[in-house]
Amino acid sequence: MQTTFTPAQLKDPDVARSNEILRSCVHCGFCTATCPTYQILGDELDSPRGRIYLIKDMLENERVPDAKTVKHIDRCLSCLACMTTCPSGVHYMHLVDHARSYIEQNYKRPFGDRALRWMLARILPHPMRFRMALLGAKIGRPFARLMPDARLRAMLEMAPRVIPPVSRNDDPQTFPAKGRRRMRVALMTGCAQKALNTDINDATIRLLTRMGCEVVVVRGAGCCGALTHHMGKTDESHRSAARNIRAWTAEMDGAGLDAIVINTSGCGTTVKDYGHMFRNDPLAGDAARVSAIARDVSEVLVDLSDAFAADGESPGSDDHLAGADAGRGDPNRPAAGLTVAYHAACSLQHGQQIKSHPKDLLKAAGFTVVEPADPHLCCGSAGTYNLMQPEISKQLKTRKIRTLEARQPDVIAAGNIGCMMQIGSAASVPVVHTVELLDWASGGPVPLALSGKLSDEAEIPRLR
Repeated sequence: MQTTFTPAQLKDPDVARSNEILRSCVHCGFCTATCPTYQILGDELDSPRGRIYLIKDMLENERVPDAKTVKHIDRCLSCLACMTTCPSGVHYMHLVDHARSYIEQNYKRPFGDRALRWMLARILPHPMRFRMALLGAKIGRPFARLMPDARLRAMLEMAPRVIPPVSRNDDPQTFPAKGRRRMRVALMTGCAQKALNTDINDATIRLLTRMGCEVVVVRGAGCCGALTHHMGKTDESHRSAARNIRAWTAEMDGAGLDAIVINTSGCGTTVKDYGHMFRNDPLAGDAARVSAIARDVSEVLVDLSDAFAADGESPGSDDHLAGADAGRGDPNRPAAGLTVAYHAACSLQHGQQIKSHPKDLLKAAGFTVVEPADPHLCCGSAGTYNLMQPEISKQLKTRKIRTLEARQPDVIAAGNIGCMMQIGSAASVPVVHTVELLDWASGGPVPLALSGKLSDEAEIPRLR
């Protein structure tokens, strides 16, 4: 694509990067075939190619964004399926992130939109604030139908039936490896996940320590910044990211880290991009170091499993992560052949290009793994998308659940808390995180979603 940015404009590093991306686009239209919003709405401007034209015109002409442009950019899920499909390697993620930041700086949204975005940015990245908001939403949920704004109704409907108590396992501390220590890793405990589902981090800690990891919850680390980053609130997202960078590099320079383990794939995509986000910042070097060792939990588990296999050993002595016999003969462990429908989170399969690891781990643990039709399509969660674009989100959710349940699974597994909440709000079968199943298969407790026991009925175990 030909661009006409001036030399003065190209002195801005964000504009220069967007220029590179725009010039790599050849208008082929392959992206339209895998864009969820284009498939639902059928509008060229709701496809990546159409949005690229809008962004190019807006940035080149340095014009104040109009309502039409903002509407179509806002409708983008940032699922990044277009990046997987694109034969020209167009890095759409960096382009749409720049566009959102530009819109945030130059467009005055209606008061209701500004208030909603302000509220989400002040609540979701802060676990205790979010927990209090969930309690309020739980009380107001019976009155959701009376809300005139579909977005407010979506917020009330999102509130889970049970809000788990605070887990002290998320506090800064170190969990020793069981047996020989093979790695020392930092676990990113996240923000919204700590309020919505404490079982995920607990299962991750048990699983990693069983596999020979010393797991550190680093003091000072918190929200990755993704939620505000995708709203175009660059200053806020960078403040969150900077806190993480400083906390993790201090640990790297202290006792050392082999990896930063992330069990929420939306966060993982953002942390792995810290090097780009801070490329022109004094923290550039440290940000690049953090991105270099940031890894999804499935990547670390595959490496650990391979290491055990190479050594002829099994993790945790009698416990096994791999092997089809892992759950046979024990009623408290998963039966071989329990059917798991695997939902591939967009941020994992498209954002991080991790497609086979979770499925391979589940199969090795004795589960029968099935996938839905069109596994590349988004479930409609997409960070805050299900709150800000509820109508489109619900259509995507309905389609995703239909394709998952068509495989007649016993349980649905995913690697991202947003997807779990989205699908779990209407699915007829339990939805759990992949690590919960792997933890169960290797000696951990039955996931609460499968046991039938409510989270607030179960005591959260102290793992140290």
